[in-house]
Amino acid sequence: MPAITDKIGAVLVVGGGIGGMQASLDLANAGFKVYLVEKSPAIGGVMSQLDKTFPTNDCAMCTLAPRMVECGNHINVEKLTYSEVESIEGRPGKFKVRVRKKARSVDPDKCTGCGECMESCLVRNFAYLEPLPVEPLEPASDELDEVNRILEEHASEKGALLPVLEGINARYNWLPPAAVSRVSEALGIPLARVLRIATFYNMFSFEPRGEQMIRVCLGTSCYVKGGGKILGAVKRQLNIEVGGTTEDLKFSLESVSCVGCCGQSPVMTINDDIYGYLTQEKIPDILASYT
Repeated sequence: MPAITDKIGAVLVVGGGIGGMQASLDLANAGFKVYLVEKSPAIGGVMSQLDKTFPTNDCAMCTLAPRMVECGNHINVEKLTYSEVESIEGRPGKFKVRVRKKARSVDPDKCTGCGECMESCLVRNFAYLEPLPVEPLEPASDELDEVNRILEEHASEKGALLPVLEGINARYNWLPPAAVSRVSEALGIPLARVLRIATFYNMFSFEPRGEQMIRVCLGTSCYVKGGGKILGAVKRQLNIEVGGTTEDLKFSLESVSCVGCCGQSPVMTINDDIYGYLTQEKIPDILASYT
């Protein structure tokens, strides 16, 4: 190993926290060229977030700031901020390092610290664009008649939005977009508010659902007794995944945390029908009874 006076090559320090800065300064003062790599845009690390340091109770910034200034001004320390080490090749004492330096979109040599780049940042701030005109959704005549009938049923009710949406969901097993648009228009409620309320409840769907809703319980009791296998058997039988619907719109599949029948686990429900003490062999016959 060469003596300290026979300084050759350069030194790479990864991490610009208090430890990385002190190591860089010690090596730089010994005469070595130091490359200080830091993945964040500035050196300093997390110490700047501390109020006091243990065990001396010194001010964190009072300890950190002198080292940051010295690293910034030291002729032997080259800071590679906003950079990450990608690869290291070779052996100790003779190696090559590939460092990827991320684009800042700002020339650090011309930076005056004015902060205008943050105000104009295209990552944080999105340019305002006039929304494109949305073509009105016109429901089919039979769908319009059905939605109007449901609206008339609840016309005298205060807060009719939820009952109307429940009626449409029960009729079609989902909320057709044109029907939701008609509800917004008829009740005089902004469409954004209707959608905000409808998306809050998982009983509503904006995708077509099957006539029969299958829910397999994966609560603790059911899972321990094979609920996962029951779910797998249903998925194989119907060739759908959880959250999916068969192509003929006959079945939809969901998993739930509990159906309140732990004594009969493993359990699944099809609409309002409950099936307990299930085994995989029972699944084909149960599903066949709904076709």
